Amino acid sequence: MSSRIVGFLRAVSGPARGIARKTQQFGGAKDGAAAVEFAVVLAPFLAIMFAIIELALVFLSGQVLETATADSARRIMTGEIQKSGFNGAQFKSDVCSRIHGLFDCEGGIHIDVQKYSSFPAGGPAMPINDDGELDVGNFKWEPGVQGDIVVVRVVYEWPTFVPGLGFDLGTLANGKRLLMATATFRNEPYTNN
Repeated sequence: MSSRIVGFLRAVSGPARGIARKTQQFGGAKDGAAAVEFAVVLAPFLAIMFAIIELALVFLSGQVLETATADSARRIMTGEIQKSGFNGAQFKSDVCSRIHGLFDCEGGIHIDVQKYSSFPAGGPAMPINDDGELDVGNFKWEPGVQGDIVVVRVVYEWPTFVPGLGFDLGTLANGKRLLMATATFRNEPYTNN
């Protein structure tokens, strides 16, 4: 090897060794590693936590709505509502009295009570129009009399909070989730006392 090449390699190897040493020191440094790892994991962790909380609230509110609907529908089935002369607004108040704090009863609960001559195959259609909005235009108040088949539906537009994180529970065009509870039964024989 010529002396010129050897001289060049010696001149270059000095700074290269310094760079290699600095790279090894940087790769072996542990200062701030926990903070960087925490920052990387924080966003997905919070997204999952908020999604779990929202999903739990949706299931809880759905169960509360189902229970309130079943309890109030029982009063129609036994004739108690008919004998008391309740109208739709009073029945809605009865349902709302069974729901504590989870719902905006006055502004959000919609009730449909209809009688049928036979049990409806498949049940009534979903109250959503072609634009994906809640449509309560066909909702009625028909509690029926003894022996009538009655379908009670209670619907609520539940607000969703985590749609931007890829976990969207919304089923309506406005981003809210439609919660619906239904009770179908035949009214029991009762006296009109």
